[in-house]
Amino acid sequence: MKNDLINKIILGDSLDILSKMETNSVDLVLTDPPYFLDKMDNSWNHESVSSSKYHHAVKSLPPGMKFDRKQGREFYSWYLKISTELLRILKPGGFFFSFSSPRLYHRMACAVDDAGFLIRDCFIWLYTQNQVKAMSLNHFIDKLDVDDETKNSLKEKLSGWKTPQIKSCFEPILMAQKQHDGTFLKNMLKHQVGLFNTEVKIGQNMFPSNVITIDNIEEIIDKYFLLPKPTKVEKGDFNIHRTVKPMAICEYIIQLATFSDDAIVLDPFVGSGTTAIAAKNLGRKYIGIDINEEYVNIALKRLGEADSSLKEKRYKAGKLNYQLPLDNLL
Repeated sequence: MKNDLINKIILGDSLDILSKMETNSVDLVLTDPPYFLDKMDNSWNHESVSSSKYHHAVKSLPPGMKFDRKQGREFYSWYLKISTELLRILKPGGFFFSFSSPRLYHRMACAVDDAGFLIRDCFIWLYTQNQVKAMSLNHFIDKLDVDDETKNSLKEKLSGWKTPQIKSCFEPILMAQKQHDGTFLKNMLKHQVGLFNTEVKIGQNMFPSNVITIDNIEEIIDKYFLLPKPTKVEKGDFNIHRTVKPMAICEYIIQLATFSDDAIVLDPFVGSGTTAIAAKNLGRKYIGIDINEEYVNIALKRLGEADSSLKEKRYKAGKLNYQLPLDNLL
């Protein structure tokens, strides 16, 4: 890997930059791509997305989101190209984790699968707090060319009946893997990637799970699936990005899937930089790419303000204290 990319946040189009990266050079890809939903495509404007003008209707996602079947088809076509490049760049056995919108997960999984990845699992980020997006039909009824008595009757009959958008309380994270080189053991010895570190614990010292929560929900759920809550300073008061991912989730995945301190974690849609900061916290190397200059600047500022004491605490808690003498075993 060229040194001019290591531990850098790069401004530019991901497809263009990925095409110039070396084959078999990255240990892990962890990203949250744009979903081609309204105002969430790969050319969104941070000022319009961050606007709170319409947030009385939709608070947990950018304003103006709407249902359109072509979004899924466009996303699939674009993400197939992205995934094809990522397959080439990842080391054999390397993992690819990608956050997704629940209703576009099937398109994401198909694109990643068709690119040549092995779909290994689906992680679920579970939470209870989210904005209800279902809409009442009353304002449409008011526009009907009927008398007020009929309108009131319709409203009474359809009371509680809303658009098919129930409260969404999970986010899927696709887990894929590049075909390993020989057996899992041979691949690990040769490429230092391809297995999971089950010494990483979740909840109350439990075996790692594909269900994750950062909110205290219920005693049993917390026991098995809880990760640390985001700190008050984690996001940064200056951070205008509307879909910042929790540091603990990114660190959890990085610890599971990377072995060496020299491991390179790539985020081709780095946004405000959480993946890069998580990699840095764990002593790993990172490469971040984003097309939005404002987000790149935010990511750089967050990296510069990473709390050193928190970094040391998390590094000691999650890192293995030994490394196989790989060179001697090959």
